[in-house]
Amino acid sequence: MDAARPAGAPGNPPEEKAGSPAGEPSLKRAIGPKLLILFVIGDILGTGIYATTGKVAGKVGGALWVPFAIGFVVALLTAASYVELVGKYPKAAGAALYTQKAFKVPFLTFIIAFMVMCSGLSSASAAALAFSGDYMSELTAGALPPTLIAVAFVLILAAVNLRGVTESVKMNVVLTLVELSGLAVILGIGAYAVLTGGGEPSRLVEFESSGTGFALMTGVLGATALGFFAFVGFEDSVNMAEETKDPTRTFPRAIFIGVAVTGTIYILVALVSSLLVDPGTLSGSDGPLLEVVKAGGVQFPPQLFALIALFAVTNSALINMMMASRLCYGMANERILPRAMGRVLPKRRTPVVGIVFVTLLALGLVLTGEIEGLGDTTAFLLLCVFAVVNIAVLVLRKDRVDHPHFRTPTALPVLGALTALILASPLADRPADVYIRAGVLLLLGIGLWLLNKLVLRGERG
Repeated sequence: MDAARPAGAPGNPPEEKAGSPAGEPSLKRAIGPKLLILFVIGDILGTGIYATTGKVAGKVGGALWVPFAIGFVVALLTAASYVELVGKYPKAAGAALYTQKAFKVPFLTFIIAFMVMCSGLSSASAAALAFSGDYMSELTAGALPPTLIAVAFVLILAAVNLRGVTESVKMNVVLTLVELSGLAVILGIGAYAVLTGGGEPSRLVEFESSGTGFALMTGVLGATALGFFAFVGFEDSVNMAEETKDPTRTFPRAIFIGVAVTGTIYILVALVSSLLVDPGTLSGSDGPLLEVVKAGGVQFPPQLFALIALFAVTNSALINMMMASRLCYGMANERILPRAMGRVLPKRRTPVVGIVFVTLLALGLVLTGEIEGLGDTTAFLLLCVFAVVNIAVLVLRKDRVDHPHFRTPTALPVLGALTALILASPLADRPADVYIRAGVLLLLGIGLWLLNKLVLRGERG
């Protein structure tokens, strides 16, 4: 990686201000290197590992660690492309900005932006449903209606988001530390089981598919595609570029450390989960790590772990809601959405219209979806986006910028695009409802595109 210029030097965005529509206050640059690393880790950790580990086990069997190991490699490949692009273009719009600069097709840009936003909202909605599921039931014995809990959860997150990025990111730090403690408990239980001869090591090499060859491959790919939901999040961080101090220097280290830390933790947690709990029990729960705690032979209060898990899924949902609202803000700056979507609260300097918009969409998903389907939809949408981003980084090599930035080896985005396309394809053996849900979302996106064209035409008239 090339050395970055000092903050405030030519070629870097100003330290205290970020671009905004004319007459609107700018976003506040409040995120430093340590906060950004914790932001990335906190965004990747959470709902995926706490809520969908069991569903992955249901697809692959006892060799639960294999999909997470493959997902780790795929995530690293695409993360390298994001690091190069955010260093070149430290703006809030993320994949949408990169798509527009590479292909200059406004319709494609809008669809990519819409897919990223929907992926964040489906992820947050899956987190809301996980919050109201088995983990909450462990504390309340099912006394509260899950749907009511999920709706209230989304509304509270919207209020935190409106409060401000500094408050939101600081809350993220606290929640990240809490969720890391929960995974440390799982790893501690696993270490105890290994030292005392507990668990079933033979399960670690058992696959669900009774066949071989193509059937085994599609089963593993399907499990990897769902498990990849646990790795999404590093792409959210680039949408915070305009609220990060010296993003060209800060992002490479933060994203690579974040993916490496979480990938290692995921593989270890998958090993422990399969060692202690059979795949059938794991797949039947939307709180699978709670099953690991109960089966571990260690006297750790299940209610305390359930509380930790609730903090973890809260963290995932908060960051995804933040990402989606900042994406609306970035698209408004790029004139992909109407300028009103970039409106910022004067005192709090948060994108108020974007926050309200994404909150309404999240509520719709919470009321019509379920955890596994929303998680798989999130992964599918982002795999499609990742394929485009990996291609975009190669196309944009011809575009020179006036400041140094990270440059990934050419082979990595090529492999990143290929692996993303394979996992997004029917080879991954995902349920048909995932494609249907994604198709409906894309139709909604096309409708919004046409509406935006009419708005722009009216402004010109």
